[in-house]
Amino acid sequence: MKILKIVAGLAVLGLILYVADDYWPEYFADPIPTADQIYVSKSDREMVLLKAGQPIATYSISLGGEPSGHKAQEGDEKTPEGAYLIDWRNENSSYYRSLHISYPNTQDEAQASARSVSPGGAIMIHASPNGLGLFSWALAPFDWTDGCIAVSNTEMAEIWAAVPDGTPIKIVP
Repeated sequence: MKILKIVAGLAVLGLILYVADDYWPEYFADPIPTADQIYVSKSDREMVLLKAGQPIATYSISLGGEPSGHKAQEGDEKTPEGAYLIDWRNENSSYYRSLHISYPNTQDEAQASARSVSPGGAIMIHASPNGLGLFSWALAPFDWTDGCIAVSNTEMAEIWAAVPDGTPIKIVP
């Protein structure tokens, strides 16, 4: 009976820590150095933070629902490819926190204009949707965004602290 109580207590503690990680991820984030570049491989579903050309952190990512190819227009659910910047951040995001990627650039706008479509925008690195709670883990194996790059809440807390505005991001197929 004593062992059953210990196991039950450990299970409850594990559940509390799991919930806390979803609601207070900054307490679970590992401090990492400030990044000076981000590299994203869509085919590998991987994002790497770099400092002086050396990896300092690597994350598994989820992408847009149609991940192959470069974003061409609003609503295509593609994640852009190319060289951009992290140009602003949103602490009050619908996804815990988010960092904005400077898509569309001049070339993206010109290509969309030539086809008389909107290039879209609001492409972010973000975490799980707010309010998903215990079920945020269920999104991890899927490409579920509208073209953004998604990580876990704890990973977003690390990235938020390590990536200043103005950081270059390169997204490759």
